[in-house]
Amino acid sequence: MNAILQAQSTHKSIRQYTDKTIDDALLKQLIQCAQGAASSSFIQAYSIVQVINKENRAKIAALAGGQKWVESAAEFLIICADLTRVEQCSLEQGLGELEGNAEHFIAATTDATFMAQNLMLGAESVGLGAVFIGGIRNDPAQVAELLHLPKQVYPVFGLCLGYPDTQPDLKPRLPVDVILHKDSYDSSRCADDVKTYDAQMQAYYQSRGNNQKMSNWSEQTAAAVQKKKREHMLSFLQDQGFLKC
Repeated sequence: MNAILQAQSTHKSIRQYTDKTIDDALLKQLIQCAQGAASSSFIQAYSIVQVINKENRAKIAALAGGQKWVESAAEFLIICADLTRVEQCSLEQGLGELEGNAEHFIAATTDATFMAQNLMLGAESVGLGAVFIGGIRNDPAQVAELLHLPKQVYPVFGLCLGYPDTQPDLKPRLPVDVILHKDSYDSSRCADDVKTYDAQMQAYYQSRGNNQKMSNWSEQTAAAVQKKKREHMLSFLQDQGFLKC
């Protein structure tokens, strides 16, 4: 495999960092390179808030469920879907304000996500570690207030960056044959695919060097989606100008 494929296939979420800082020029270069990501109709509907204030970091770490690495990482970034510039273009061209269309929400969210994944991959290529922080959506209104986010902007997730202090074990992903369907979606194999992967993940959890546990993919996944519904998100997004139609 070439260097890019190797980096993609060996990604690990890093939550423990050394005290080494990230040079500001390097951070800006990583962001600039991340902007090479694909963008829906080239609208580039994203912004990044670099959270430097220690008090704000501590507040966000608490809101995210006590994720202390938000405070300890060399850099903590909030990745935002941002339609403010898009709306400005629309107003200047006489096409009016944005109306909260679901399509625009999807375009902005995917734009932000593509860029963020590029940013993470670039960071890992220069020896940095990273982890996305979805926990900021536990209370997105408070996060938005702390960051003074205007209408047409919402925080999609956070991103911790720093030099790794530890290297966790690599989690086995779903086999390609499980996620790859040819011509049409084959739902008949789902139960067997999950059962087989559960056995693989249970063996992984029991054998890894740190944080061994009795669990499997089904148990972890069901808890992740059913216990983190964040039912406040729809009203928050609508308050921010998204998903009104």
